[in-house]
Amino acid sequence: MAILNFGSLNVDHVYQVDHFVRPGETLTSRQYRALAGGKGANQSIALACAGGRVFHAGKVGRDGEWLKDNLTRYGVDTSLITVVDGPTGHAVIQVDPTGENAIVLHGGANRQITPQDVAHVMGHFRSGDSLLVQNEISCVPDILERASAIGMRIFFNPAPMTPEVLTYPLNHVHTLIVNEIEGADLTGEVSEEAILNALCRRFPRAEIVLTLGEHGVRYGWGTTRIHIPACKVPVVDTTAAGDTFIGYYVAAMTAGSKPEAALTLATRAAALCVTRPGAADSIPKRAEVEAFAGTAD
Repeated sequence: MAILNFGSLNVDHVYQVDHFVRPGETLTSRQYRALAGGKGANQSIALACAGGRVFHAGKVGRDGEWLKDNLTRYGVDTSLITVVDGPTGHAVIQVDPTGENAIVLHGGANRQITPQDVAHVMGHFRSGDSLLVQNEISCVPDILERASAIGMRIFFNPAPMTPEVLTYPLNHVHTLIVNEIEGADLTGEVSEEAILNALCRRFPRAEIVLTLGEHGVRYGWGTTRIHIPACKVPVVDTTAAGDTFIGYYVAAMTAGSKPEAALTLATRAAALCVTRPGAADSIPKRAEVEAFAGTAD
């Protein structure tokens, strides 16, 4: 079955600075890099690395056409990515010597997706295919409605969390994937168990995946509860760990895995990811993950 990831594509402009720029100050950076980013793009790469047959849909400006080439390099089908006038979605990121960052995000082409675009993209898919979508693009409610009408299996990662998410037609979602902060925002609960139980009550038709960073992941559906501990690894960079987990989990579930096996595979992939610097370049290949025997925390 095909996996459609309708998601964001960003250029990350990363500046190494001695300190965050102050009002009225002109600051010289020590280093600059332009990197491929966006939750959507990272998750598509993870899907492809996991062995999924993945199509990425979205928009870039002419300044971001190289992002398509980058996805193609990983085996992602980019035929549904449109190049438009105006800037690509991008982030201006200041990084100080301690590793702390300050980020200004501009949606750019990611916010130019229209209902007409959604109808065009969805015309390429059928019942039984899977959809993965995040919250960095426009028209998410339309995407959920269209995918449901087709009969697609819908995985939703509401990141970044915004008040509008509560107005989305979440009754169409088959799997809701959130971190602890997003889960707390959706439920008003604080503890892991309370968040998971509240989400299961609120979305009784959906499988709930609650990612907890170094504490692993919890799963709930009906009365079923699963906890997979995180693997003990030396942490170098956590940038794409969440996106790696999601890509591997969705790929495994789409391929017919049981939840516990999919959660275990995705947890190991995320563990390998944090041992490496960078975002997309830190996402491991499927063979590496299957060969990795991480110890549980």
